Amino acid sequence: MLRIRDLREDRDLKQTVVADVLCITQAQYSRIENGEYQLSYDGLIKLAIFYNTSIDYLLGLTNVMKAYPRVQEYATQK
Repeated sequence: MLRIRDLREDRDLKQTVVADVLCITQAQYSRIENGEYQLSYDGLIKLAIFYNTSIDYLLGLTNVMKAYPRVQEYATQK
């Protein structure tokens, strides 16, 4: 179960605000919240960063809201 509706409502955000973060329409976002459409992998990443939480939390796999430490990009070897 996605927790995106609860996170949005807890922050008093409109669907249009979160839809803009995902670069989709409000109608598309509404379908995601209602379970009629699945959020893409990229969308999950964007929301995890936006809400400063983990994808596991968004998907209901953990009750820990704290985000995992971010991985630093490795420099390419010469």
